[in-house]
Amino acid sequence: MTTPTRRFPLDAWALAVLAAVLCAIPFFASGYVLYVVNLLMVFVILALGMHVVIGEAGQFALSHTAFYGIGIYVAGLINTHWHPPFVLSILAGGLVSAALGYVIGLLALRMRDIYLALATFAFGEAMQWVFLNWESVTGGSNGMRMQPAQMLGLTLTNDLQAYPFVVGIAALMLGVTVWLSRSQFGSALRAVRESDVAAMAMGIDARAMKQSAFAVSAAFAGIAGGTYTLFISFIHPESLGFQTTILILTMVVVGGIGSVRGAVAGALAFGIISEMLRQALSIQEILYGAILLGFMMFRPRGLFADAKKRIARSHGQAAAGAAALKGGAA
Repeated sequence: MTTPTRRFPLDAWALAVLAAVLCAIPFFASGYVLYVVNLLMVFVILALGMHVVIGEAGQFALSHTAFYGIGIYVAGLINTHWHPPFVLSILAGGLVSAALGYVIGLLALRMRDIYLALATFAFGEAMQWVFLNWESVTGGSNGMRMQPAQMLGLTLTNDLQAYPFVVGIAALMLGVTVWLSRSQFGSALRAVRESDVAAMAMGIDARAMKQSAFAVSAAFAGIAGGTYTLFISFIHPESLGFQTTILILTMVVVGGIGSVRGAVAGALAFGIISEMLRQALSIQEILYGAILLGFMMFRPRGLFADAKKRIARSHGQAAAGAAALKGGAA
């Protein structure tokens, strides 16, 4: 009787290859490439945060960019005025965003589906208005200069110096997302996503879960904003508009709603596409809209959510084959 070989998980291979590439990049890449990779890591954190609220909790929220901007301005202002270690300024941005996200989560208790999307969209637009008009704090339409971040006496003055910290934060947030997804908290979120009534029948506080999902998602966005301040020197409110929300939503939808690997792959793919189309903003909007519509119509679960089902099905078939072989040998 032959014993079936145990295969190394595909996700582990993908992570190993990605880690090897990220470790090799600083040795041969130019400053611009390092900037793009840093930006991709920020997109990964943003996509993971949207995955929590949409993919895990099933709450269709469009306020992610607002929390991202809050994280940028909070971390930037703290760093400019008090120069603490950047870990503290990033944590402050995440905590402020989480607190506001918990409050915005109250909307999820009263609204659903398109109404919740419109309400959170309105909050995002209101926050961009604040970024544009609160000139004494954000610099308004003139934008705001960022001071270099500091840590243990080291001042981060270029993309290469910021690179290991940005990659490390993205890896940490990926680990947190996987842990949350596999925890009882993640199971409770998915139960609420499927049915509020069924979740409450199992003893799950659906109201608390929805608010917690908003808070966690907003914290991810705030941390992404704080991480962004490690390698940029200037921020303008126009970069925090609805187009950024659509970009992040496209990453999650195309990658696969409810799939961590889909959020990461979508962030990497569309982050590169957005950078390639930086000089053609009108084409960006048309492209994102067409891709989003196409996937929502013909492949609503995205690419990697379906791949996950195929892998699980193949594993089930392999297990059934092994059981049949064992029964035949017996």
